[in-house]
Formats: sequence, structure tokens, C-alpha cells
Amino acid sequence: QVQLVESGGGLVQAGGSLRLACAGSGRTFSSVAMGWFRQAPGKERDFVAAISSNGANTYYADSVKGRFTISRDVNKYTVYLQMISLKPDDTAVYYCAAKIGNYNSRYYYTVPHEYSYWGQGTQVTVSS
Repeated sequence: QVQLVESGGGLVQAGGSLRLACAGSGRTFSSVAMGWFRQAPGKERDFVAAISSNGANTYYADSVKGRFTISRDVNKYTVYLQMISLKPDDTAVYYCAAKIGNYNSRYYYTVPHEYSYWGQGTQVTVSS
């Protein structure tokens, strides 16, 4: 089992920055790949970013590439999502998720059903 708790969400003006954190516990954190997803009201849960278990590979949605950075601190059992140049379209509930194992294909990091463990979500609101 893996337990995940997100933090760092809030209200920010367009152009501002936020850093989300996802604290993991339970299973050996270094053996799980991690992802961030987001869900706006009335929309599906969308992929944002992912990082392999060893941190060597990262993946981003086109809509956030160049603005968001995913990283992990294995010693602190924490994954971060640094967000800059935020836009109103970034408004959503952000979820972190964990999946066992790594794959060579980017696809397997981008689909929600590949992830077995989810946090409760943290709200990010970007005002115009």
C-alpha cells in the first residue's frame, strides 16, 4: 500500500507560481513511479506530469511543458510539481498518483488507470 497526501494548492493570480507537494508513505517510495493529474469541474481527469521511480525520466502534457517541473526527493518520500506562469486554464483539483514499476513507453505514464494509488487532491485556482 502507498498513502499519498498533497499540499501546496491555493489561489494565485495569472502569471504567478505555486509548488505542489505529494508526501508518500507505506511502500518503498523509490520503487514507484509518480504522476500528477488534474481535473476541472465537468471535465475528465487529465495527465499533467510524471516521473519514473529513479527520477531519470520525466514526462509532461503539452499544455504545461516549459511551465511545470516535476521532481522527487527520495529521502523525503516526496514528489513536487513546480508551476510557473500559471494561467486561468490551469485551475483544477490536482491529484498525485503512484504506480508500481516503470515502462519505456510514455503512454503508460499518462493514463489514469495505470496508477494504483491516489491522493485526495488539492485545489489550484488561478484568477485572471
